[in-house]
Amino acid sequence: MIVIGTKCRLEQTVTQELTAEAVGSGALPVFGTPFMAAMMENAALTCLQSFLEEGQGSVGIHLDIRHDAPTPIGMKVFAEAEITAVSENGRMVDFQVSAWDEKGPIGTGTHTRAIIGNERFLAKCNSKLND
Repeated sequence: MIVIGTKCRLEQTVTQELTAEAVGSGALPVFGTPFMAAMMENAALTCLQSFLEEGQGSVGIHLDIRHDAPTPIGMKVFAEAEITAVSENGRMVDFQVSAWDEKGPIGTGTHTRAIIGNERFLAKCNSKLND
């Protein structure tokens, strides 16, 4: 049973490869929004993983975030996801996500993940190659 209130926190140090300039989402050498979003999703994925059965996984289906403050290269960034709701059928899980650096908050939002059967999901995905 998925427990509402479960949290997971991840951290990493901003490198040149994690900048907006490097990914093309901006022109400056600051922590890129796509990397913040990925960190938030990874925190949610990690948070949910321990509740899944063998052969199950989860995929992100919605992400609504704000990136409110820049972070320079060399500073640590953190992302946290907290389970806030589970659908009645238990297949959709909602999260509150947040990110901060060593000086304070840098982003916040919500994220939803769908619980899937890994093999079935991949088979459906790969069937697009045969259409």
